[in-house]
Amino acid sequence: MRHTVQLSRYLLWLLCLAVPTQAAEESLEPYQPRFGRERPVVAVVGQNRMTELADYVVPLGVLRRSGHAQVLALANEAAPIELMPALSLRPDASIAEFRQRFPQGADYLIVPAVHDSRDPLLLEFIRQQAALGATLVGICDGVLPLAHAGLLQSRRATGHWYSRSQRLKDFPDTLWQEDRRYVVDGALMTTSGVSAALPASLALVEAIAGHIRASILAREFGVASWSPEHHSQGFALGAQGYLTASGNYLARWRHERFAVTLHDGLDEVALALRVDAWARTFRTQVYGVAPHTVRSAGGLAFVPQRDGAGLPALPGRQMDAARAIDEALDGIAGRYGEATRRLVAAQLEHAPAGSVNPVKGQIELHSP
Repeated sequence: MRHTVQLSRYLLWLLCLAVPTQAAEESLEPYQPRFGRERPVVAVVGQNRMTELADYVVPLGVLRRSGHAQVLALANEAAPIELMPALSLRPDASIAEFRQRFPQGADYLIVPAVHDSRDPLLLEFIRQQAALGATLVGICDGVLPLAHAGLLQSRRATGHWYSRSQRLKDFPDTLWQEDRRYVVDGALMTTSGVSAALPASLALVEAIAGHIRASILAREFGVASWSPEHHSQGFALGAQGYLTASGNYLARWRHERFAVTLHDGLDEVALALRVDAWARTFRTQVYGVAPHTVRSAGGLAFVPQRDGAGLPALPGRQMDAARAIDEALDGIAGRYGEATRRLVAAQLEHAPAGSVNPVKGQIELHSP
């Protein structure tokens, strides 16, 4: 029996060697328990209206399914969150309820891209959690509320490629980094576009639970590596991208509505990435349909949307999280054309599989 256990540990060690860790300079410090907590408290906070879907759901799903943290979905109010560009979710608590329940604050505060980056309630909450010692994580343009909260002066950070010019103008005292999927500066982590939510979440699992647990979880999601390597400057819409977006939006007679069936135990990470892609075509609306509120594999409460009843199913099929965006992009290209695929990929800051940067040897998106 003892030899069997030793062999199992050795095989697990070999498995983890096959999944490279991220560059040391972009690693979060390992979690140090505070306040006698057995597990860290992770709060993911959004607004009730138009919080970015994948930015919000992916960290919640990944961190909850790690089994090594107490992870709460928060919103300004204790009411359903209308995610952008699709689906709806019921939070675990409002900001006020979280403060009452956890007066010592969160160990990690994750902020997705939101509709109003200057929201006073959200900014005050971010400042309070930072003052209480929380590690701050801005997913995609969740970096903007952190910046408006005054927490990025002289700090290294990044964000979605599309906001680059505005970030440089509005926050010149921040050390904006390029070509990084995520950037770590002490107790601050920020990411590039939407597709960075999954690797950044795995990097956070590694800080909390160690490399072995992160590696096992990565394999469950179909992820080979969560490295910070990225080529953000290879993304752009270009004139063709704007023409495609406006053409798709204005041709309302070609717009389509689809339903995605929600069920208990669904993979919320793959769902979020797939739906996020389809709902960005400027031609497609996606509704989550179920007879009642359902609980995902990570325990998230998805609220069905009644106006989606009777609609045709969203094209394609559910893949593992690592392939969800590529599967959706292939379906989008087949239905709406290559220009729309490129438009969606640019919005997600996602490099389609097989497109290689010959200079850096990295996958990249070729601008339209």
